Amino acid sequence: MISNLEIDHKSPIPLHKQIEYELRELIKKDRYTDGKMFPKEVDLSNQFGVSRNTVRQAINTLVLEGLLERKKGRGTIVHKERIATQLSKWQSFTQEMSEKGIKTKTYDSQLKTISLNEERAQIFNSTKGKKAQKLIRLRGDEKEPYVYFVSWFHPKIEFNEEENFDLPLYEIMKKEFSINPKRSSEELTAMLADKFLAGKLEIEENTPILQRKRVVYDIGNRPIEINFGYYRADKFSYKIDFEI
Repeated sequence: MISNLEIDHKSPIPLHKQIEYELRELIKKDRYTDGKMFPKEVDLSNQFGVSRNTVRQAINTLVLEGLLERKKGRGTIVHKERIATQLSKWQSFTQEMSEKGIKTKTYDSQLKTISLNEERAQIFNSTKGKKAQKLIRLRGDEKEPYVYFVSWFHPKIEFNEEENFDLPLYEIMKKEFSINPKRSSEELTAMLADKFLAGKLEIEENTPILQRKRVVYDIGNRPIEINFGYYRADKFSYKIDFEI
């Protein structure tokens, strides 16, 4: 028996709508967050005193909204909450998470010197083989990693190996190199995690992830960074606002 679940059978409000409201409130409780199993339909129908079809109608609505998820052979779970990020509002990962009240953690950070290939040299208006820096970071919150970043920088940018990359990257650029990032050109691609990315993001191989490619430009419209971000799809969704 689940406490505080009640509906009014004499109310003009349809029973399935009343149940839907009660289930929405139930989803908010800590005991059902982060992929925990939800009460069975038969138990809910007994508690509400209605048919399983009525309960199923309410659950179907919540499944379509992405609040609940049916797992074959297991039952219904509360869908893990995703972090909604706005593509129309450009900022660094650290700044974006900070605005949402999420404390970030860097699980791995590697700064390397590499030679630019032809494609990246062309983007940077440089020459193939030119030495540049590559930064790899595995980031997330205090619970788990959920995004793997790979960045290549214009050859004129040379970070110190002791740099604190827990700080917002573009704030470091402003402070250390007087470079002011102004805009970015971005592409989103849905893909399946290969063995390497699955290991980094702590997910199963072939799990859907989001690839976000961005080229960042300074105030003079000069490219300063090429960045690939690989995001866990169960943790992130993207929101785009348009004005008409």
